[in-house]
Amino acid sequence: MDHTIRTIHVAWGLVHTIEITNPGDERLADYVHLRESSLRRRLEAGRGIFIAEGAKVIRRAVETGHVPKSLMLAERWLAGLSDLLIGVDAPVYLVSEELAEQVTGFHVHRGALGAMYRREAWTLEQILVMDRVVVLEDIVDHTNVGAIIRCAAALGWQGAILAPRCADPLYRRAIKTSMGAVFSLPWTRLASHDLSVLHRAGFETVAMALGDDAVDLGDYAARVRSLDRRIALVLGTEGAGISREWLARADLAVRIPMAAGIDSLNVATAAAVACYELAPPASSSSGETTSISG
Repeated sequence: MDHTIRTIHVAWGLVHTIEITNPGDERLADYVHLRESSLRRRLEAGRGIFIAEGAKVIRRAVETGHVPKSLMLAERWLAGLSDLLIGVDAPVYLVSEELAEQVTGFHVHRGALGAMYRREAWTLEQILVMDRVVVLEDIVDHTNVGAIIRCAAALGWQGAILAPRCADPLYRRAIKTSMGAVFSLPWTRLASHDLSVLHRAGFETVAMALGDDAVDLGDYAARVRSLDRRIALVLGTEGAGISREWLARADLAVRIPMAAGIDSLNVATAAAVACYELAPPASSSSGETTSISG
């Protein structure tokens, strides 16, 4: 027999668990090969799920309305999640940390994983009524996507728009880097590489670029700070930057002045600087921050 049904008494009541000892158990299929990103993209999209890693991220996912399909936990994490688990109508698979590593392909040092159903996505129309959005053109590194969304949420920006080939914000590494901000910041994808939809919606499209005609970010920020202007901050790929097509269609390009012979910053770092400089006025005095570190 590869599993044992256990009912565990915790502070909040009873948690019903299924203890699994076989790494090949088909009930753990949602958790296999988590380090193989191309395989996981196909698997998760096909099943309509994503993986939340760590007790705090699982809690944040549930708190923002995501429904668990199942959870896979080491026993030492039960107490910390007990209040959540009692209200969850999903199987809780109890495994050893060694078995979790066999299944996932890496050491799950946070000891808890949740397979969550994806919610219905925000529509482009819902995002286009906002005042501050970041626009990601085909940024394929999941950690950069997660970090940009985290910066945008923390600095008062209201949404994100992703080009078709941009990495999935609900991939495990993106979720972890965003510290759960991908659950709360509205985001959607463009159906094509047509930037004109932003102009028609009334945005000023501001491209982060290194061209000779780019305006210093600080000068542009000072100019628009007192104006009622809706801004879409456009960020390009890690290597080539913004495509010529999108750069030509942007209303203007801005740059962050560099020193010491450094030509540029990582795209997520540049996004943080720009989001701070161009943040909506109310962001400095309102809004909530949620810590999901660890």
